[in-house]
Amino acid sequence: MEYEILKLDVDQGIATITIHRPQVLNALNSQFFVEMNHTLDLLEKDLSIKVVILTGVDKAFVAGADIAEMSEMDYNHARSFSLTGQDTFQRIENFPIPVIAAVNGFALGGGCELAMACDFRIASNKAKFSQPEVSLGLIPGYAGTQRLSRIAGISNALFMIVTGDMITADDALRMGLVQKVTEPEELLPEAKALAGRIASKGSLAVKKAKEVIRKGIQMDFDAACRYEADQFALLFGNGESGEGMTAFLEKRKPNW
Repeated sequence: MEYEILKLDVDQGIATITIHRPQVLNALNSQFFVEMNHTLDLLEKDLSIKVVILTGVDKAFVAGADIAEMSEMDYNHARSFSLTGQDTFQRIENFPIPVIAAVNGFALGGGCELAMACDFRIASNKAKFSQPEVSLGLIPGYAGTQRLSRIAGISNALFMIVTGDMITADDALRMGLVQKVTEPEELLPEAKALAGRIASKGSLAVKKAKEVIRKGIQMDFDAACRYEADQFALLFGNGESGEGMTAFLEKRKPNW
């Protein structure tokens, strides 16, 4: 498949996906979802990939959904567009390996929702976040009402969504929307360094940790703890855990 929007680079087990529609600040259109799902198909089959980084080109991460495309939609088309985005972002959230959003600039509307679907968010100190849909007479459509309230709390979600106000990277850090803020030139190196640290760990354990956290949060606490115990036990005897514990006892780095 020939891509119009996404650029994919793979290096030492780290896949970097760059959204490249600079003429519209990387706004999300229907073609984006086609390409993103195709990219996820490719990466899911490649067992050498340990971590994914998602970023945008130039001064935007993603400045929202494509308003020119949305302005022509009726109810059925709009609902389909929303569900396509929700399904794709859910796939990112549930992707077997960690996905890091490197937010280099504007993360507005659908861009903020895309970043929230990732497991971690590192932001340039030039980044700006908002859910401005009410200014268009709309609400977030890619599960932003649900993820933002779960990540940053109900009051912060309501504040951002009903005012449409733009917040800084430091504001986002304070509310837990991002995990780290960097200088612009340090953003991708920091994201890659984080990805490298994750890639150096036991790959089955990393995958299992993400799975148990993501699934467990949907369960009641007692059920989630028992699920954790089951998945913890499954990692024993798989070779990777044996090497990890042996290396610890022998005071050396694991040879995964």
